[in-house]
Amino acid sequence: MFWFSSKNQTMATHISFACFLLLLTISTVAESGSIGINYGRLANNLPTPTQVVRLLKTQGLNRVKLYDTNSDVLTALANSNISVVVALPNELLSSTAKDQSFADNWVQANISKFYPATKIEAIAVGNEVFVDPNNTTQFLVAAMKNIHSSLVKYKLDSAVKVSSPIALTALQSSYPSSSGSFKPELIEPVIKPMLDLIRSTGSYFMVNVYPFFAYKDNSDQISLDYTLFKTNPGVVDSGNGLRYNNLFDAQLDAVFAAMSAIKYDDVKVVVTETGWPSLGDSNEVGASQANAASYNGNLVRRVLTGGGTPLRPKDTLDVFVFALFNENQKTGPTSERNYGLFYPSEAKVYDIPLTVAELATVQTKPPANESKAQAPTTGDMSTSAVGSGQTWCVANGNVGSEKLQAGLDYACGEGGADCRPIQGGATCFDPDTLVAHASYAFNSYYQKKSRGAGTCDFGGAAYVVTQAPKFGTCTFPTGY
Repeated sequence: MFWFSSKNQTMATHISFACFLLLLTISTVAESGSIGINYGRLANNLPTPTQVVRLLKTQGLNRVKLYDTNSDVLTALANSNISVVVALPNELLSSTAKDQSFADNWVQANISKFYPATKIEAIAVGNEVFVDPNNTTQFLVAAMKNIHSSLVKYKLDSAVKVSSPIALTALQSSYPSSSGSFKPELIEPVIKPMLDLIRSTGSYFMVNVYPFFAYKDNSDQISLDYTLFKTNPGVVDSGNGLRYNNLFDAQLDAVFAAMSAIKYDDVKVVVTETGWPSLGDSNEVGASQANAASYNGNLVRRVLTGGGTPLRPKDTLDVFVFALFNENQKTGPTSERNYGLFYPSEAKVYDIPLTVAELATVQTKPPANESKAQAPTTGDMSTSAVGSGQTWCVANGNVGSEKLQAGLDYACGEGGADCRPIQGGATCFDPDTLVAHASYAFNSYYQKKSRGAGTCDFGGAAYVVTQAPKFGTCTFPTGY
């Protein structure tokens, strides 16, 4: 079986003491790992790089992974003290592998030009190359070696490491974890020479781990609680007797087992992508705001409270969450555009702790209903708490009036939304703003369509919330 696919004074004193105890526990029981974030930019509505750097700093995120070497982004990150992983795209692998001078010029233009002001820690040479439809696998190791030689030439090799993220589809087997093994056709030509280079240069193996894909394809066999790091009986590995309390650890240990089988137990692994979508198509089982909040929130807690996996208990976990923003120009299923922790407006898709300090604060709060996720606000919207399972659709006030008006016209026209309450003098006409009126119309359409996947989008002009929106005195219905 394969389980993978391609966030009063006395009371204040008690809280402070509880935070101190939690922080003390984190620092003394086990060394904590690190949380970074993937900053993708396949969208036409994102904040400027300068705004993004400010957002990263306010959220306490000091590691970021990019998918290119965009000069505006690297310039904005200069002197921010944020560590950066940059990428050499798959389409450049062939040229980089065949021509050392090409690699030299690329490193000079994209790395040495910005380092050390921009704290570049590593170069991801390609991304999930083994599943690249353009068949670039043959160029990977040579490209990595040439990039490393260029770093040596510019005396950057001790500071900037070279690696390449792989998907779990590089494994021949992943369940049980102890049976983890790489696909035989990859081992000699690619995996071993890549791990040799990583080992000899003191770099780390980059792995992308997505329990969501495994759950989506095997929801009849895999417990959701097990996938979301929630309380569950766990799964005992029949091969080594180890008990796993979550699928993330089990998948990561399958990679460790595969590395051990070919004698690379000493190579460090960093999870360069993992995450959970807040919205998906009808066949994308488990994609929701509540599940995304649970997965990423519990993942952060898992990483920052220290300790490794059952197979490597002493290793810390270093993880880059995917992703910083929802990206409206990504292709593929709806989920691909909804992995972000933040909307392009910088409002949170859901609220999770991202730092040890935030985690300590969360630990002191009374337990909340786990099925709820905090809704971001837009315009002058206020929200009120609601029962479990309800969702509404509201306008994204940051997309501009043209998109909002187009969405409003469609919803009230061809879409068949009930827009009578927002007509002049009607109950929801006030406040007389485009955001308020569009939100009411979008929600009417969404509810009439039974809150189906993809019915709250309007070209990126709308998003789903889990708290009841309210503009002025107008409350939004939950169904028709």
